Amino acid sequence: MKSSVSDDFCFASDNGKTQSVTSNHALHLVTIDPCTAPRWQQLVERQQSSVFHAPAWLHVLADTYGWDIGAHVVLDSREQAIAGIPFVGITDMTGKRIVTLPFSDLCDPITPDSETWHSLSTHLLREQCPVLVRCLHNMVPLTDTRFTVAKQARWHGLDLRPDSEAQLRRLPNSCRWRIRRAQREGVTIRRAEREEEMREFFTLHRGIRKQKYRLLAQPYGFFANIWRHFLALSQGVLFLAYYQEKIIGSVVFLVWKDTLYYKFSATDPAYLHLGMSELLIWEGIQYGKAAGLTALDFGLSDWDQEGLISFKRKFATEEKTISFLRHVPEHLPLPYEQQARSLLPQLTELFTDTTVPDHITDRAGEVLYRFFA
Repeated sequence: MKSSVSDDFCFASDNGKTQSVTSNHALHLVTIDPCTAPRWQQLVERQQSSVFHAPAWLHVLADTYGWDIGAHVVLDSREQAIAGIPFVGITDMTGKRIVTLPFSDLCDPITPDSETWHSLSTHLLREQCPVLVRCLHNMVPLTDTRFTVAKQARWHGLDLRPDSEAQLRRLPNSCRWRIRRAQREGVTIRRAEREEEMREFFTLHRGIRKQKYRLLAQPYGFFANIWRHFLALSQGVLFLAYYQEKIIGSVVFLVWKDTLYYKFSATDPAYLHLGMSELLIWEGIQYGKAAGLTALDFGLSDWDQEGLISFKRKFATEEKTISFLRHVPEHLPLPYEQQARSLLPQLTELFTDTTVPDHITDRAGEVLYRFFA
């Protein structure tokens, strides 16, 4: 496939940073800092994009893990961005790799056609290391034979435009019953006003991951950065479910453009029978409608998370597949990289044992979670 961007590199400056540039008569490619470059903000505002393209989300990743996040962007003859892809280049004990983007449900390349995609992706592949891309809405990368589908996951969405009565009527009877039960039993939903309440969410979240799934949680700093870059700026909300003045459930929603994103949730298993999970989502729907949003994105569910998929299907009006595309160079991973990757699940099992104090589990998440990217 012939690229519409030439392979001749020089250097240029955009927004005060040095970038690599390729060019021909019509189009050229620049590498920018998407956290701060106006061109990235303009591109993602004009084109179809998700919260994982948003500069605020990129700041969360950079501030938590210290990653240098870049973006390849194709400019037209008027210097307007018409395509782009953000990425993180990682080199650690598990090897060298490029991810678009770590710890993000999806991050479709913003590209109108296969030629432009080929130009963007070729610059990623030049690093001669594994490249991972997560796609939902853009099917162009799925036709690229340089990539294979390494994994798939479910995605669900809800149209928020129908009125509340119509939304309630279309829910399964069991779902409506559980919402009413939670209200009847005295479950109340409160909106978090202080960052300290994010810590309460984190305690519940970490407990579920540790006790039910034997998984580490992201470091608390990740959630503190979400508060700082989203919730403190009214670009999202943390809802807490209370029963007899005890927090029994919580949901973190983020806002980007016209969409509400269901990003994190945590519930106390002892109180699931009260129906607070359904009530939390219903409150999120009302919040989104009041804010004038038109869609609720329920995000990623792994293929084997049957309970989570079933729960989201109660509300969703749309279901799609997220494809994890991977390019792997011909050379095999080095032995020490394979050993490091095999060590991570063993360390996770060790630090999530019920006998391990929570503060030790938290510290393990702070040290180890970055290696799961």
